[in-house]
Amino acid sequence: MELRHLRYFVAVAGTENVSRAAGQLHVSQPALSRQIHDLEDELQVRLFERGAQSMRLTGAGTIFFREARAVLERAAAAVAAVRAAADGGHTELHVGYAPSLTVQILPGALRNFQREFPHARVRLHDLTTEEMLAQLRAQKIGLSLMARPGLKLLRGLRFTELARYPMRLAMARNHPLARLRAITRAAAARENFIAYTRADYPEYHAQLAAAFGVKLRIVEEHDSVTSLIAAVESGRGVALVPGCLTCLAGERLKLVPLTPAPKPLVVGAVCRAATPVAAIEKFILGAARTA
Repeated sequence: MELRHLRYFVAVAGTENVSRAAGQLHVSQPALSRQIHDLEDELQVRLFERGAQSMRLTGAGTIFFREARAVLERAAAAVAAVRAAADGGHTELHVGYAPSLTVQILPGALRNFQREFPHARVRLHDLTTEEMLAQLRAQKIGLSLMARPGLKLLRGLRFTELARYPMRLAMARNHPLARLRAITRAAAARENFIAYTRADYPEYHAQLAAAFGVKLRIVEEHDSVTSLIAAVESGRGVALVPGCLTCLAGERLKLVPLTPAPKPLVVGAVCRAATPVAAIEKFILGAARTA
């Protein structure tokens, strides 16, 4: 068995169609079918249920798909590590991040990483949660700094907790509630709310529902933290935000504790579970020391 057999198998499993997989791999369809049959003969296991128009994984095929993908990822990581070593330690790490959640973590993480890898280049990508998870699986980025996703979304990925931030109610400094030391959740729920866009940040709306337990009056949705801050500052509504937002909003907003306190926001690093790359591990360790 060779790596190309695994690549062919993973391509067919991913597309569930030999013709489409052959096009992706730039090989002929008969040659690809023959390679899959050879692989099944060598394993003495049927990997696919064959239909007229599709190829669906058997139970054994599903297990082999997970393991084959891990082997390919590890092989790609090994090649990247060797090339980096041959280039005198030069490497490039792509990091996805959520600006409002990582403002206290990211600067120190970058400094610590630069000390460990002085010749490395870090490219930052401001992405939504869904974009980060998709690009991690597509191997377009090496890791992401983000709020902890649900367990289902973490399939095949590893989450390392870095920080926990208390949730606060953000409002304009002249808002009537801004003079209070704490606000009950029931009182807060009667206000007009500014939120992030539901399509891009569904986990934020799930957090709102969990914190208040009632349907809120969401009067505006924004796709960036800067526009959300501006909307709240203008007095058009309040927003549920993590305490770390103070680093971005400064004196523009008043952040008041809620009572009883909602669950804190857990922020951490997400990477592929089967890809223990030295640069990624060092970046996560550096971020943990900062947090």
